[in-house]
Amino acid sequence: MSVTTAFTTAPSIEQAVDEIREQCSEITPKMVLFFASSRYDPARISKAMHDAFAGARVLGCSTAGELVSGRVLKDSIVAMAFDDRTIEDAACSIVTDVTSPNSLSDAVRKLEGEIGTPLRELDFQKYVGLILIDGLSGSEELVMDRLGDLTNMAFIGGSAGDDLKFRSTHVYLNGEAYTNAAVLAVLKPAGEFGIIKTQSFRPLGTVLVPTKVNEGRREVIEFDGMPATLAYARALGVPVEEAPKLFMHNPVGLVTGDDFFVRSPRQVEGDSILFYCMVKEGMELALLESTDIVSDTRKAVEEQVRQLGGASAIINFHCILRALELEEKGQNEAYGSIFADIPTIGFSTYGEEYIGHINQTSTMLVFK
Repeated sequence: MSVTTAFTTAPSIEQAVDEIREQCSEITPKMVLFFASSRYDPARISKAMHDAFAGARVLGCSTAGELVSGRVLKDSIVAMAFDDRTIEDAACSIVTDVTSPNSLSDAVRKLEGEIGTPLRELDFQKYVGLILIDGLSGSEELVMDRLGDLTNMAFIGGSAGDDLKFRSTHVYLNGEAYTNAAVLAVLKPAGEFGIIKTQSFRPLGTVLVPTKVNEGRREVIEFDGMPATLAYARALGVPVEEAPKLFMHNPVGLVTGDDFFVRSPRQVEGDSILFYCMVKEGMELALLESTDIVSDTRKAVEEQVRQLGGASAIINFHCILRALELEEKGQNEAYGSIFADIPTIGFSTYGEEYIGHINQTSTMLVFK
């Protein structure tokens, strides 16, 4: 066994960590990844997990819900321990201030020092990056854009949550807890790996173009020269006051070929719409309609597993809006069952990272 998953709903940190360690006792891990509900004190859970797995890289973040092989959970901790048969090498660093390009450059230099090679020169077919980032920082786009400039590999990950309290989210590394920060990890899997990006929407044939925006606030002031709320409501044929009720089921998406990258409306403010990720002026955004998350996800996972010829582990960064829709439809059990036969951990995020920052998507790293 080269990968072990573990979970606990124990209320005390001591008991919870003991249970995680016991479930992982059959392997000597090279890396331990964990996702913990915000019910667990950030500083204490990070230190306890680090101390429990001395000698391993231990990283994680706070969540808005958790996932472990076959189960959708809340108020829990889930963990995955990897030995060197799955991950040949791993280097980690912390971006202590996600608003600072210098902090990101320092974190990348630290990774390069550990690996001994500039990240730009790593073979993207042999190396992959993980990113866990403060989900309330509003800095995901800045960090992902800069990572794209500094590296040639894919970084995949999620924005930390805090169980929908929207007060404070944390990332964990080396026994410390951080806010306004990001954990970066560069992994060299021992075998092949694949990446899944799946969302469950279809275009409705209507395009909205932001003509006035405040990028820093993720705010669209106007679509097509008219107040954003009015343009959105008209496109869906509903009164303006009904529009916010449709945000989860009818977001917009940046279309690229046959694929699209979802931008989810968050709330109305005056005549503007605030989004969960940045929207740029002049973007052509397709109005979308939700489809079947369970069916679409199962198809995406089965296709990736088929391409790899089998899967030994999955890390799933799963948007909180998808989680809320599954709960609303009573489909948690059906969704969890997709991962029942493959060791899996994941968490409900405040946004997903892959190429850029996106919403209402699952991004997954799949190990052969």
